[in-house]
Amino acid sequence: GTVLTTTNPKAGNIIQVVQHSASNEVSSTSTSYVDSGLSGAITTTGSNQVLVIVNQQFRVTRSTTRATGGFQIVRGSTVITTGPNNASGSQPFGLDVEVDGSGATTTAHLSRVTMTFLDSPGAGTHTYKTQMACVSSGDSAQVRAQYQATGENGFSFLTLMEVAA
Repeated sequence: GTVLTTTNPKAGNIIQVVQHSASNEVSSTSTSYVDSGLSGAITTTGSNQVLVIVNQQFRVTRSTTRATGGFQIVRGSTVITTGPNNASGSQPFGLDVEVDGSGATTTAHLSRVTMTFLDSPGAGTHTYKTQMACVSSGDSAQVRAQYQATGENGFSFLTLMEVAA
């Protein structure tokens, strides 16, 4: 990454920028969050913050009229932000595609999810990652990150910026 050379940055100055990427497809049929293959670390000093920017490519499918899933950001083993959940707070509804009518044999959604979070992790080396999950494990539900198929070449990016406190 790039590191600011001044020894006395003002609050809000960007100290360093580190970008990580992922291009290997990871797929899951789980309703529990699993790693998506996108992760990276940054080393901070003092009480500086970390601006986490996620640009995650995905494909969610299900052999019925509705395909739903979600992503979350994790630092170490701590969830720092997660997408919208259902009423019980346990099923990820960050991604959703629905086809009207009962005749659908497969519903698929291929796109990107973006997430931004300003974290205050304290000094040290911090590893951030994204995790993904399906809402339902029924009807061949599946979520894929960095989707790779004929004509598809999915890439995801994780940008970490140290921000002076």
